[in-house]
Amino acid sequence: MKVQTFVRRGVLTLAFAGLVAGGAYAQDPQQQDVQQDKKDIKQDKRDLKNDRADRNQDQRDINQDKRQLARDDAKYGANSAQAQDARKDLRQDRADRNQDQRDINKDKRDLNADRKDRNQDAKDLHQDRKDRNQDQKDINKDKKDLHKDRKDLRKDRKGK
Repeated sequence: MKVQTFVRRGVLTLAFAGLVAGGAYAQDPQQQDVQQDKKDIKQDKRDLKNDRADRNQDQRDINQDKRQLARDDAKYGANSAQAQDARKDLRQDRADRNQDQRDINKDKRDLNADRKDRNQDAKDLHQDRKDRNQDQKDINKDKKDLHKDRKDLRKDRKGK
C-alpha cells in the first residue's frame, strides 16, 4: 500500500509541475508574438502611406515633365538637347513611380501577412489559455481525488 501511495503522489506531483511550467512557458512567447505583430502592422501601414505619397509625387513630376517636353519639342524641336533632357527626366520619373508602386504592393502583402500572423497568434493564445484553465481544473480534481484516496487509506488502516 505504501508503494502505491508513494507512486501516486509522485505522478501527481510531476503532472502538476509539468502542467504549471508548460502553461507558463506556452503563454509568454505567444503574447509577445501578438504584440510584435501589432508593431509590424503599424510599421507596414506607415510604409504604405509613405510609398503612396512618393508614388503620387512621382506621378505629379511625370505630368510636369510631359508639359515641359511638349514645350521643348515645340520651342526647340524634337531632337534638341532640351527635349532629350526632358525625355530622360520623364523616363526616370516613370521608373521611380513604378518602383514606388512595387513597394506599395510589397507593403500590402507584408501588411496582410502580419495581420494573418496576429490573428493566428491570438487564436493560439486563446486556445492555450483555454487549455491552461482546463489543466488547472484537472489538477484541482486530482488534488481532491488524492485527498479522498488518503482519507480512504487512513480509514482502511484504522479498520485493520
